[in-house]
Amino acid sequence: MIVVLVVASGAAWESTALRVLGEHPGIVVLKRCVDVDDLLATASAGQAHVAVLGLDSPGLDAAAVDLLRRHGVRPVAVVPAGLAEAGRDRASRVGVHGIVADDRLGDLPELVLADPTPVPPSAPPGDDVATRALDQALPPVPPAPGGGRVLAVWGPGGAPGRTTVAAALAGELARRRRRTILVDADPYGGAVAQHLGIMDEVSGVLAAARLSTAGTLEERFLTVQRGVDDCLSVITGLPRPDRYVEVRPGVTEHLLEVAATWAQVVVDTGFGLEEEAPDAGLRPGRDQMTRAALEVADEVVVVGTADPVGLSRLARGLVTLAELRPDLAVHVVVNRMRATLGWSEAEVAGLVSGFVRPAGLHFLPEDRTAADRALVAGRLLVESGESALSRAVVPLVDALDG
Repeated sequence: MIVVLVVASGAAWESTALRVLGEHPGIVVLKRCVDVDDLLATASAGQAHVAVLGLDSPGLDAAAVDLLRRHGVRPVAVVPAGLAEAGRDRASRVGVHGIVADDRLGDLPELVLADPTPVPPSAPPGDDVATRALDQALPPVPPAPGGGRVLAVWGPGGAPGRTTVAAALAGELARRRRRTILVDADPYGGAVAQHLGIMDEVSGVLAAARLSTAGTLEERFLTVQRGVDDCLSVITGLPRPDRYVEVRPGVTEHLLEVAATWAQVVVDTGFGLEEEAPDAGLRPGRDQMTRAALEVADEVVVVGTADPVGLSRLARGLVTLAELRPDLAVHVVVNRMRATLGWSEAEVAGLVSGFVRPAGLHFLPEDRTAADRALVAGRLLVESGESALSRAVVPLVDALDG
């Protein structure tokens, strides 16, 4: 299956090209890009193989074509019928070797499929966030033998630190050379990409939803991942909260089951657990992604904060979670523990044990310096140097990793 991006800049040939490409069983049109900048941003996700573009698109030059190729995307240009020869000369100058006249669009699928092997990206390594985004177009490594388990990270409302903990767990597992996939399944809008400095215009979760519906998720699973390093990849979340409706019931379960055949899976979820029936238009409930992740999970890490409001929310959340999955092994993480609250770990443990008998109870210290350093740099916690917070994550992963 060849994944195609299209940028026509309002040209009359766009609708015909989309129809011709969409009718071919070996081609999937991933996105209609607004302009060349949008095309380059989308190509950086590493999910597309070919870009069909108008040769007269503003901003299309040799540098843009070179950047496309570094992302593994082969450009194919559409030129006006009466200017085919002149168009071929210009295409050659900017590095485009495949062209088709706008009155011969029936030949477009053959040209798109002419070289089905995507060009490997060659972005040079670097330390800043922008360069790292290029590096992340590298294809993820093959699946680990035997696959892995699904570890869901959940917590009540109030931003207790679910994404921070999920990214820290995935980073520590990868540091131990465990093949790991971090999935952003927050239906209120994903934040994993921002935490890790991934400049991603194509949502991995939405791409997986389309492939799942088409029955090709297993075959195309590599295309929904973004490589962070040789052991860790990320499936990025929803770009906007309102797009949760595109993840139909059953998709999240399917995605996590496929991911678990490849690696250890860490899932960053939302906070809601409300069971909502689809409306008359079959639009799924917003919290169905979170509930689905918890249904599939082998173990759950529940995150709450150490202050009075956070502990109250944590207690209520643990009761609700026990009703949803009474058989589930639950590891409770009390985040942002600090001496100024005046409570000992033993006192907090006594409170938690009044609501649930957890498989493990872990405390993460308030370490804003380490958390901010990682967040601003767009890096994993383990990449940002040793800190009290990174050290506290280790025993949690020890418990989860058996």
